[in-house]
Amino acid sequence: MSEATTSSLEEILPQLKCHFTWNLFEEKIIPENLEERVNEQIESLYPKFRGTMYNMLAYIKHLDGQNEAALECLKQAEESTRQEHADQAEVRNLVTWGNYAWVYYHLGRLPEAQAYVDKVKQVCEKFSNPYSIECPELNCEEGWTLLKSGKWQTERAMVCFEKNLEKHPNDPEYTSGLAIATYRLSDEPTPVNVIALLHQAIKLNPDSEDLKVVLKLKSRNGGERAKLVEEAPKEAPKTSEMPQAAAKFCERKEDSVKTLQSTPNKAQEHFRIGFKYRGEVLQMTKRPMFGNRDDLNELIQKAIYHLKKAHELDEDLPCVCLYLGELYSEAGQHTKAKHYFQEEQRKALTPVDEQRFHLHYGNVLLRNKEDEKAIHHFLEGVKIQHSSKEKDRIKIQLEKIAHSRLSKDRADPQGLHIRQILYGAA
Repeated sequence: MSEATTSSLEEILPQLKCHFTWNLFEEKIIPENLEERVNEQIESLYPKFRGTMYNMLAYIKHLDGQNEAALECLKQAEESTRQEHADQAEVRNLVTWGNYAWVYYHLGRLPEAQAYVDKVKQVCEKFSNPYSIECPELNCEEGWTLLKSGKWQTERAMVCFEKNLEKHPNDPEYTSGLAIATYRLSDEPTPVNVIALLHQAIKLNPDSEDLKVVLKLKSRNGGERAKLVEEAPKEAPKTSEMPQAAAKFCERKEDSVKTLQSTPNKAQEHFRIGFKYRGEVLQMTKRPMFGNRDDLNELIQKAIYHLKKAHELDEDLPCVCLYLGELYSEAGQHTKAKHYFQEEQRKALTPVDEQRFHLHYGNVLLRNKEDEKAIHHFLEGVKIQHSSKEKDRIKIQLEKIAHSRLSKDRADPQGLHIRQILYGAA
């Protein structure tokens, strides 16, 4: 086995094709409810996708600071891939082995990290490349992973499937991936090529009920679609894409707004609607090429409207001021943003709430290029003696800042100070 050193691993690990190098989530912040959705998909997906989802779950566990749990997920991913892709297991498991190497590196277990680096190297060298190869199997793994990571990764997923289809134009899996990706990106009126692509995918995958339901959803008008959405779970009980398609239709904000007329707790309902709009704002800011600034501003104003209404009706609702501060900052209204962040800070916050405040405000300051102020808030958050996901995420942000500074100047005082705080943080 090659000698394991921090410097050698730091040079090699970024070359591996895996979740740690695919830039799945902006600022490595896990999207809302993603872990729950991944767990559900592991239970309901066709077996051939379980390895992909176990790898995703491992990465989520890592971002949550649960590296030992991540290793267990990777064990499941490796076994699932070996069972369901026996003829491609060695190449497809390059993703899993890359994830193993990164997790062991973060655990400080360098010999084990190096062992998995060596496993990757043994395979890649067969293709005359030391640590990374271009092949359909890896493109496919990346494509499905991106497709599961959120709407704003869909364009990248399309590129992966399109690249494979150039050489394998009639492959059922690649065609299905491209069809689903194209469906997600298409807006009304439905482009003809989406329908044609779905027909082609169904021809290659005649037993795929999920593709059939997608085609029905895209081929009908609103009233007919609503009826089909109700039927979709019966038609495709073991798929993941169809419940998402149904949810996309059923959870339209207009439906939520109607419930305001009858709900007894209007503050909570305004908060729920505003929170959904905020989620769409976050997704659009992560992948701006999928929408213009006017669309983003409209979403921001809708989110602000409902969250302000919620705040007016119930000033004790948690996080409302925090979210309003974020939204006003994104809108460029920094005075109002500062007002709401200060209002949040004046509340009687629990340790977790206080950590959440420093995390969110720090992220906003970082995006606004106010690095020193952001570092101040991150350090204040990490000093709070309480274990939480928020604290783990603050540590991730601080480690990224320290790494960036020290890679430019190993004697950078702020970078060294951050590392000192991190090593002593509970």
